[in-house]
Amino acid sequence: MTEYELIKGCIEQDSNKQRMLFEQYSGVFMSVCLRYAIDTFEAEDMLQEGFIRIFNHLHQFKFEGSFEGWMRRIVVNVCLKHLQKRKIQFKELEVESSNEVHINPYVFSSVGQDELIKLINELPDGYRMVFNLNVIEGYSHEEIAVLLGIQASTSRSQLVKARKMLQNRIIHLEKIAV
Repeated sequence: MTEYELIKGCIEQDSNKQRMLFEQYSGVFMSVCLRYAIDTFEAEDMLQEGFIRIFNHLHQFKFEGSFEGWMRRIVVNVCLKHLQKRKIQFKELEVESSNEVHINPYVFSSVGQDELIKLINELPDGYRMVFNLNVIEGYSHEEIAVLLGIQASTSRSQLVKARKMLQNRIIHLEKIAV
């Protein structure tokens, strides 16, 4: 079945096609939701709301560009709206040790994907949101500013601090492992 046939079937309310679409993309989008959520339950709520929005707005997809990218944007927006209800504050946190340290580049390659995701999820909310939007989703600082209602400079500083915090935590992990 082609993507076009799948989308048309969903628009026509074909429950089998809707189930197929959900099963095909739910894993991908659950991982997106987990990056923004506090826990699995919140991520599941975000995922469900995201698919409700996808199905409600599917008729607006113009078959131009990536369908997965179109859906991803909806899911990310749902996650951001969900987080805005929590009134995330973008506060300036002091990052440990501003002294530059010589870092062995292999330290970063020794951290596994699951461990890195865990470290990202432990970042303060503002840092985590900006990091996810910029580094993982590919949004520019100007786009992030619009999405989050902050200044582009705030987005940039949150990203710098998020990266520094991750770097320090990875170095700390490496010291523990040695």
